[in-house]
Amino acid sequence: MIGSVTAFVLSLLIAIDVRPYLSRLDYILWAVLVLGVLIFVHEFGHFLVAKRAGVSVLKFSLGFGPKIAGFTRGGTEYLLSAIPLGGYVKMLGEDPKEEVVEVDRERSFSAKPLGWRSLIILAGPGSNFLLAVAIFWVVFMVGVPTLTTKVGEVMEGFPAREAGLLRGDRIVAIEGQPIEKWEGLAKQIHQSPGRPVRLTVEREGKRFDLAVAPKATKQKNLFGEEQEIGLLGIAPAEEFLTERMNPITAFGRAVYKTYDLSVLILITFGKLLQGVVPAKTIGGPLLVAQMAGEQARLGVLNLLFFTALLSINLAILNLLPIPILDGGHLFFALIEAARGKPVSLKKREMAQQVGLVLLLALMIFAFYNDIFRLLGRQ
Repeated sequence: MIGSVTAFVLSLLIAIDVRPYLSRLDYILWAVLVLGVLIFVHEFGHFLVAKRAGVSVLKFSLGFGPKIAGFTRGGTEYLLSAIPLGGYVKMLGEDPKEEVVEVDRERSFSAKPLGWRSLIILAGPGSNFLLAVAIFWVVFMVGVPTLTTKVGEVMEGFPAREAGLLRGDRIVAIEGQPIEKWEGLAKQIHQSPGRPVRLTVEREGKRFDLAVAPKATKQKNLFGEEQEIGLLGIAPAEEFLTERMNPITAFGRAVYKTYDLSVLILITFGKLLQGVVPAKTIGGPLLVAQMAGEQARLGVLNLLFFTALLSINLAILNLLPIPILDGGHLFFALIEAARGKPVSLKKREMAQQVGLVLLLALMIFAFYNDIFRLLGRQ
Protein backbone atom coordinates (compact mmCIF):
# COMPACT_ATOMS: atom_id res chain seq x y z
CA MET A 1 0.00 0.00 0.00
CA ILE A 2 1.65 3.23 -1.15
CA GLY A 3 1.29 5.92 1.50
CA SER A 4 2.95 8.40 3.77
CA VAL A 5 3.93 8.28 7.41
CA THR A 6 4.03 11.66 9.10
CA ALA A 7 3.64 11.26 12.85
CA PHE A 8 2.86 8.79 15.53
CA VAL A 9 0.30 7.31 17.95
CA LEU A 10 -1.31 10.06 20.03
CA SER A 11 -3.14 7.60 22.30
CA LEU A 12 0.05 7.19 24.36
CA LEU A 13 -0.78 10.60 25.83
CA ILE A 14 -3.12 8.76 28.20
CA ALA A 15 -0.04 7.82 30.20
CA ILE A 16 0.61 11.42 31.28
CA ASP A 17 -1.41 14.21 32.83
CA VAL A 18 -2.48 16.37 29.89
CA ARG A 19 -4.39 18.98 31.92
CA PRO A 20 -1.55 21.55 31.81
CA TYR A 21 -1.66 21.36 28.01
CA LEU A 22 -5.40 21.66 27.44
CA SER A 23 -4.96 25.39 26.88
CA ARG A 24 -2.91 24.42 23.83
CA LEU A 25 -5.65 22.51 22.06
CA ASP A 26 -5.39 25.10 19.30
CA TYR A 27 -1.86 23.78 18.70
CA ILE A 28 -3.27 20.32 18.00
CA LEU A 29 -5.90 21.77 15.67
CA TRP A 30 -3.23 23.66 13.70
CA ALA A 31 -1.10 20.51 13.54
CA VAL A 32 -4.03 18.45 12.23
CA LEU A 33 -4.74 21.14 9.62
CA VAL A 34 -1.11 21.37 8.48
CA LEU A 35 -0.57 17.61 8.44
CA GLY A 36 -3.92 17.12 6.72
CA VAL A 37 -2.89 19.40 3.86
CA LEU A 38 0.52 17.71 3.52
CA ILE A 39 -0.96 14.20 3.58
CA PHE A 40 -3.67 15.12 1.06
CA VAL A 41 -1.13 16.64 -1.35
CA HIS A 42 1.16 13.60 -0.98
CA GLU A 43 -1.56 11.03 -1.59
CA PHE A 44 -3.17 13.11 -4.34
CA GLY A 45 0.16 13.01 -6.19
CA HIS A 46 0.13 9.19 -6.10
CA PHE A 47 -3.54 9.22 -7.09
CA LEU A 48 -3.22 11.53 -10.11
CA VAL A 49 -0.24 9.75 -11.65
CA ALA A 50 -1.83 6.34 -11.03
CA LYS A 51 -4.97 7.51 -12.83
CA ARG A 52 -2.86 8.95 -15.66
CA ALA A 53 -1.11 5.59 -15.99
CA GLY A 54 -4.45 3.82 -16.23
CA VAL A 55 -4.17 2.10 -12.86
CA SER A 56 -7.38 1.38 -10.95
CA VAL A 57 -7.28 3.11 -7.55
CA LEU A 58 -9.37 1.15 -5.04
CA LYS A 59 -8.97 3.40 -1.97
CA PHE A 60 -7.85 6.95 -1.22
CA SER A 61 -7.60 7.46 2.54
CA LEU A 62 -6.70 10.42 4.72
CA GLY A 63 -5.64 8.85 7.99
CA PHE A 64 -5.21 5.29 9.14
CA GLY A 65 -7.34 2.90 11.16
CA PRO A 66 -11.13 2.74 11.44
CA LYS A 67 -13.26 4.52 8.87
CA ILE A 68 -15.02 7.69 10.05
CA ALA A 69 -16.68 8.65 6.80
CA GLY A 70 -16.41 7.89 3.13
CA PHE A 71 -18.03 7.51 -0.25
CA THR A 72 -17.36 5.66 -3.49
CA ARG A 73 -17.09 7.33 -6.87
CA GLY A 74 -15.60 6.17 -10.15
CA GLY A 75 -14.54 2.85 -8.65
CA THR A 76 -12.53 4.52 -5.86
CA GLU A 77 -13.52 4.54 -2.19
CA TYR A 78 -12.60 7.88 -0.59
CA LEU A 79 -12.08 7.57 3.17
CA LEU A 80 -11.54 9.75 6.21
CA SER A 81 -9.99 7.49 8.84
CA ALA A 82 -9.65 7.83 12.60
CA ILE A 83 -5.89 8.38 13.01
CA PRO A 84 -4.92 11.62 11.19
CA LEU A 85 -1.21 10.84 11.08
CA GLY A 86 -0.76 9.65 7.52
CA GLY A 87 -2.64 8.28 4.58
CA TYR A 88 -2.51 5.83 1.72
CA VAL A 89 -3.59 5.05 -1.83
CA LYS A 90 -4.47 1.40 -2.49
CA MET A 91 -4.25 0.33 -6.12
CA LEU A 92 -5.39 -2.77 -7.94
CA GLY A 93 -2.59 -5.32 -8.16
CA GLU A 94 -0.31 -3.44 -5.79
CA ASP A 95 -0.16 -6.45 -3.47
CA PRO A 96 1.74 -9.23 -5.33
CA LYS A 97 -0.39 -11.86 -3.58
CA GLU A 98 -3.61 -10.25 -4.77
CA GLU A 99 -5.45 -12.15 -7.47
CA VAL A 100 -6.42 -9.96 -10.40
CA VAL A 101 -8.94 -11.26 -12.91
CA GLU A 102 -7.84 -11.19 -16.54
CA VAL A 103 -10.33 -8.47 -17.53
CA ASP A 104 -8.79 -6.08 -14.97
CA ARG A 105 -5.13 -6.94 -15.57
CA GLU A 106 -4.44 -3.91 -17.78
CA ARG A 107 -5.56 -1.62 -14.95
CA SER A 108 -3.33 -3.38 -12.42
CA PHE A 109 -0.35 -1.59 -10.84
CA SER A 110 1.88 -4.67 -11.19
CA ALA A 111 1.08 -4.96 -14.91
CA LYS A 112 2.35 -1.46 -15.70
CA PRO A 113 5.88 -0.88 -17.05
CA LEU A 114 8.59 -0.16 -14.49
CA GLY A 115 8.76 3.48 -15.58
CA TRP A 116 5.11 4.12 -14.79
CA ARG A 117 5.34 2.31 -11.46
CA SER A 118 8.37 4.39 -10.50
CA LEU A 119 6.59 7.64 -11.45
CA ILE A 120 3.58 6.66 -9.33
CA ILE A 121 5.89 6.06 -6.35
CA LEU A 122 7.79 9.32 -6.86
CA ALA A 123 4.60 11.37 -7.33
CA GLY A 124 3.87 11.53 -3.59
CA PRO A 125 7.19 13.01 -2.43
CA GLY A 126 7.36 15.05 -5.64
CA SER A 127 4.00 16.65 -4.82
CA ASN A 128 5.32 17.67 -1.40
CA PHE A 129 8.34 19.33 -3.02
CA LEU A 130 6.01 21.15 -5.46
CA LEU A 131 3.81 22.28 -2.57
CA ALA A 132 6.84 23.81 -0.86
CA VAL A 133 7.80 25.64 -4.06
CA ALA A 134 4.22 26.92 -4.44
CA ILE A 135 4.09 28.17 -0.84
CA PHE A 136 7.45 29.96 -1.10
CA TRP A 137 6.41 31.44 -4.45
CA VAL A 138 3.31 33.02 -2.93
CA VAL A 139 5.20 34.18 0.17
CA PHE A 140 7.96 35.88 -1.85
CA MET A 141 5.40 37.66 -4.04
CA VAL A 142 3.36 38.84 -1.06
CA GLY A 143 6.49 40.03 0.69
CA VAL A 144 8.60 38.92 3.63
CA PRO A 145 9.18 41.31 6.55
CA THR A 146 12.93 41.63 7.13
CA LEU A 147 14.86 43.42 9.86
CA THR A 148 16.70 46.54 8.71
CA THR A 149 20.26 47.47 9.70
CA LYS A 150 19.16 49.95 12.35
CA VAL A 151 20.96 49.32 15.65
CA GLY A 152 18.68 48.65 18.61
CA GLU A 153 21.24 47.83 21.30
CA VAL A 154 24.99 48.22 21.78
CA MET A 155 26.47 45.79 24.30
CA GLU A 156 29.19 46.37 26.87
CA GLY A 157 32.56 44.71 26.33
CA PHE A 158 32.26 44.41 22.54
CA PRO A 159 34.00 46.30 19.68
CA ALA A 160 30.90 48.22 18.58
CA ARG A 161 30.71 50.20 21.83
CA GLU A 162 34.45 50.81 21.84
CA ALA A 163 34.26 52.11 18.24
CA GLY A 164 31.48 54.56 19.17
CA LEU A 165 28.38 52.97 17.66
CA LEU A 166 25.16 54.18 19.32
CA ARG A 167 21.60 52.95 19.63
CA GLY A 168 19.60 54.29 16.66
CA ASP A 169 22.56 54.30 14.26
CA ARG A 170 21.96 52.73 10.87
CA ILE A 171 24.71 50.74 9.12
CA VAL A 172 24.25 51.50 5.43
CA ALA A 173 27.35 49.87 3.93
CA ILE A 174 30.17 47.40 4.65
CA GLU A 175 33.48 47.93 2.84
CA GLY A 176 31.65 50.41 0.60
CA GLN A 177 28.96 47.89 -0.42
CA PRO A 178 25.40 49.05 0.39
CA ILE A 179 23.44 46.88 2.77
CA GLU A 180 19.81 47.09 3.90
CA LYS A 181 19.02 43.82 5.70
CA TRP A 182 20.23 42.74 9.11
CA GLU A 183 20.64 39.16 7.90
CA GLY A 184 23.24 40.20 5.33
CA LEU A 185 25.00 42.44 7.84
CA ALA A 186 25.26 39.66 10.41
CA LYS A 187 26.53 37.17 7.83
CA GLN A 188 29.40 39.42 6.77
CA ILE A 189 30.34 40.29 10.35
CA HIS A 190 30.33 36.62 11.37
CA GLN A 191 32.73 35.85 8.51
CA SER A 192 35.30 38.37 9.76
CA PRO A 193 36.43 37.28 13.26
CA GLY A 194 39.28 39.54 14.39
CA ARG A 195 39.62 41.20 10.98
CA PRO A 196 38.82 44.94 10.73
CA VAL A 197 35.84 45.89 8.56
CA ARG A 198 34.84 49.35 7.38
CA LEU A 199 31.28 50.28 8.30
CA THR A 200 29.45 53.26 6.84
CA VAL A 201 27.13 54.56 9.57
CA GLU A 202 24.21 56.98 9.26
CA ARG A 203 23.42 59.09 12.35
CA GLU A 204 20.97 62.03 12.38
CA GLY A 205 21.18 62.41 8.59
CA LYS A 206 24.99 62.36 8.46
CA ARG A 207 27.23 59.54 7.28
CA PHE A 208 30.70 58.57 8.44
CA ASP A 209 32.99 55.53 8.38
CA LEU A 210 34.13 53.39 11.30
CA ALA A 211 36.82 50.69 11.29
CA VAL A 212 35.81 47.88 13.63
CA ALA A 213 37.34 44.44 14.20
CA PRO A 214 34.59 41.92 15.15
CA LYS A 215 35.45 40.01 18.29
CA ALA A 216 36.40 36.39 17.57
CA THR A 217 33.95 34.26 19.52
CA LYS A 218 33.40 30.51 19.80
CA GLN A 219 29.77 29.52 19.20
CA LYS A 220 27.88 26.40 18.25
CA ASN A 221 26.30 26.29 14.81
CA LEU A 222 22.96 24.81 13.76
CA PHE A 223 24.35 21.28 14.10
CA GLY A 224 25.90 21.81 17.52
CA GLU A 225 29.45 22.06 16.14
CA GLU A 226 31.73 24.71 17.62
CA GLN A 227 32.97 27.36 15.22
CA GLU A 228 34.63 30.77 15.40
CA ILE A 229 32.60 33.78 14.29
CA GLY A 230 32.95 37.54 14.55
CA LEU A 231 30.66 39.61 16.80
CA LEU A 232 30.30 43.38 17.04
CA GLY A 233 28.02 43.29 20.08
CA ILE A 234 24.95 44.89 18.53
CA ALA A 235 21.30 43.85 18.27
CA PRO A 236 18.72 45.00 15.69
CA ALA A 237 16.01 47.54 16.30
CA GLU A 238 12.36 46.55 15.77
CA GLU A 239 12.29 48.05 12.30
CA PHE A 240 11.29 46.03 9.24
CA LEU A 241 11.22 46.40 5.49
CA THR A 242 9.03 44.25 3.24
CA GLU A 243 10.78 42.63 0.32
CA ARG A 244 8.41 41.84 -2.56
CA MET A 245 9.36 40.07 -5.79
CA ASN A 246 7.80 39.82 -9.22
CA PRO A 247 6.36 36.38 -10.14
CA ILE A 248 9.38 35.24 -12.18
CA THR A 249 11.98 36.26 -9.58
CA ALA A 250 9.80 34.88 -6.78
CA PHE A 251 9.49 31.52 -8.55
CA GLY A 252 13.25 31.22 -9.00
CA ARG A 253 13.79 32.15 -5.36
CA ALA A 254 11.13 29.60 -4.31
CA VAL A 255 12.85 26.79 -6.21
CA TYR A 256 16.21 27.71 -4.71
CA LYS A 257 14.75 27.97 -1.19
CA THR A 258 13.21 24.49 -1.54
CA TYR A 259 16.53 23.12 -2.79
CA ASP A 260 18.48 24.89 -0.04
CA LEU A 261 16.24 23.54 2.74
CA SER A 262 16.33 20.04 1.21
CA VAL A 263 20.12 20.07 1.35
CA LEU A 264 20.01 21.37 4.93
CA ILE A 265 17.65 18.55 5.99
CA LEU A 266 19.87 15.94 4.32
CA ILE A 267 22.97 17.37 6.01
CA THR A 268 21.15 17.34 9.33
CA PHE A 269 20.18 13.71 8.78
CA GLY A 270 23.82 12.87 8.04
CA LYS A 271 24.97 14.71 11.16
CA LEU A 272 22.35 12.77 13.13
CA LEU A 273 23.80 9.46 11.92
CA GLN A 274 27.30 10.69 12.82
CA GLY A 275 26.16 11.63 16.31
CA VAL A 276 26.97 15.33 15.81
CA VAL A 277 23.27 16.24 16.12
CA PRO A 278 21.89 14.58 19.28
CA ALA A 279 19.12 12.01 18.84
CA LYS A 280 16.98 13.91 21.36
CA THR A 281 16.29 16.51 18.64
CA ILE A 282 14.08 13.99 16.81
CA GLY A 283 10.44 14.94 17.26
CA GLY A 284 7.02 13.42 16.69
CA PRO A 285 3.43 14.67 16.56
CA LEU A 286 3.56 16.65 19.80
CA LEU A 287 6.53 18.68 18.61
CA VAL A 288 4.74 19.27 15.30
CA ALA A 289 1.64 20.41 17.19
CA GLN A 290 3.65 22.76 19.40
CA MET A 291 5.55 24.30 16.48
CA ALA A 292 2.44 24.61 14.29
CA GLY A 293 0.59 26.44 17.06
CA GLU A 294 3.51 28.75 17.80
CA GLN A 295 3.99 29.63 14.13
CA ALA A 296 0.26 30.24 13.66
CA ARG A 297 0.31 32.72 16.56
CA LEU A 298 3.26 34.54 14.99
CA GLY A 299 1.31 35.07 11.77
CA VAL A 300 0.23 33.54 8.47
CA LEU A 301 3.66 33.91 6.83
CA ASN A 302 5.35 32.03 9.66
CA LEU A 303 2.80 29.22 9.42
CA LEU A 304 3.28 29.02 5.65
CA PHE A 305 7.07 28.81 6.04
CA PHE A 306 6.64 26.06 8.63
CA THR A 307 4.22 24.16 6.38
CA ALA A 308 6.66 24.34 3.46
CA LEU A 309 9.54 23.13 5.65
CA LEU A 310 7.43 20.25 6.97
CA SER A 311 6.39 19.36 3.41
CA ILE A 312 10.04 19.10 2.35
CA ASN A 313 10.80 17.07 5.45
CA LEU A 314 7.90 14.70 4.66
CA ALA A 315 9.10 14.27 1.07
CA ILE A 316 12.65 13.41 2.15
CA LEU A 317 11.45 11.09 4.94
CA ASN A 318 9.32 9.14 2.47
CA LEU A 319 12.22 8.86 0.01
CA LEU A 320 14.44 7.08 2.53
CA PRO A 321 15.16 3.53 1.25
CA ILE A 322 13.15 1.91 4.03
CA PRO A 323 10.75 -0.84 2.93
CA ILE A 324 7.14 0.25 3.52
CA LEU A 325 7.96 3.90 2.62
CA ASP A 326 7.96 5.28 -0.93
CA GLY A 327 11.75 5.13 -0.95
CA GLY A 328 11.61 1.41 -0.19
CA HIS A 329 9.24 0.80 -3.11
CA LEU A 330 11.53 2.85 -5.33
CA PHE A 331 14.58 0.90 -4.13
CA PHE A 332 12.93 -2.38 -5.18
CA ALA A 333 12.10 -0.78 -8.54
CA LEU A 334 15.77 0.17 -9.04
CA ILE A 335 16.86 -3.39 -8.22
CA GLU A 336 14.30 -4.68 -10.73
CA ALA A 337 15.69 -2.31 -13.37
CA ALA A 338 19.24 -3.55 -12.71
CA ARG A 339 18.35 -7.26 -12.62
CA GLY A 340 15.72 -7.26 -15.32
CA LYS A 341 13.25 -9.00 -13.02
CA PRO A 342 11.48 -8.10 -9.76
CA VAL A 343 12.73 -9.06 -6.31
CA SER A 344 11.05 -12.23 -5.08
CA LEU A 345 7.87 -11.88 -3.07
CA LYS A 346 9.42 -13.62 -0.06
CA LYS A 347 12.39 -11.22 0.08
CA ARG A 348 10.13 -8.18 -0.29
CA GLU A 349 7.90 -9.36 2.55
CA MET A 350 10.91 -9.95 4.81
CA ALA A 351 12.33 -6.51 3.97
CA GLN A 352 8.99 -4.84 4.67
CA GLN A 353 8.76 -6.54 8.06
CA VAL A 354 12.23 -5.27 8.95
CA GLY A 355 11.33 -1.81 7.65
CA LEU A 356 8.14 -1.77 9.69
CA VAL A 357 10.05 -2.66 12.87
CA LEU A 358 12.63 0.10 12.21
CA LEU A 359 9.91 2.64 11.50
CA LEU A 360 7.94 1.71 14.62
CA ALA A 361 11.12 1.98 16.70
CA LEU A 362 11.76 5.47 15.30
CA MET A 363 8.15 6.47 15.97
CA ILE A 364 8.30 5.30 19.59
CA PHE A 365 11.62 7.08 20.13
CA ALA A 366 10.31 10.33 18.64
CA PHE A 367 7.22 10.16 20.82
CA TYR A 368 9.41 9.44 23.86
CA ASN A 369 11.34 12.64 23.09
CA ASP A 370 8.07 14.59 22.72
CA ILE A 371 6.83 13.50 26.12
CA PHE A 372 10.10 14.43 27.82
CA ARG A 373 9.99 17.86 26.17
CA LEU A 374 6.50 18.41 27.54
CA LEU A 375 7.69 17.36 30.99
CA GLY A 376 10.60 19.81 30.71
CA ARG A 377 13.32 17.18 30.90
CA GLN A 378 15.04 18.05 27.64
